[in-house]
Amino acid sequence: MFFWWILWAFYFFAYFYVIFFVIRDLFRDDKLNGWLKALWIILLIFVPFLTGLIYVIARGNGIAEREYAARSYGVAESDDYTPTASADPAGDIAKAQALLESGAISQGEFDALKSKALGNKYYGA
Repeated sequence: MFFWWILWAFYFFAYFYVIFFVIRDLFRDDKLNGWLKALWIILLIFVPFLTGLIYVIARGNGIAEREYAARSYGVAESDDYTPTASADPAGDIAKAQALLESGAISQGEFDALKSKALGNKYYGA
């Protein structure tokens, strides 16, 4: 009895995963117009298993590309941006020191300004 309950629970969650997967992929696709998206969703409502299977067969080529594109929107691990040092780093650091002593900025802000004046890529480095 417990085995059958686990098996049906697995099928139930797999069923919902396929439905949400197809809906998520539909809305990630910029090339598909709104009417076709609506048609796919209507078919998912009335014939979900068959529609999910047909969707994977018919549109399977672009699924991996859309998944990759959706995951690559984050910040790159390393970029080519390399800041240059200030034209007058000693002057900029002196101005930041004066602001720190007057209480206008905190120690962390001073460290960031100093790092920026020296041309470090990551402020505070």
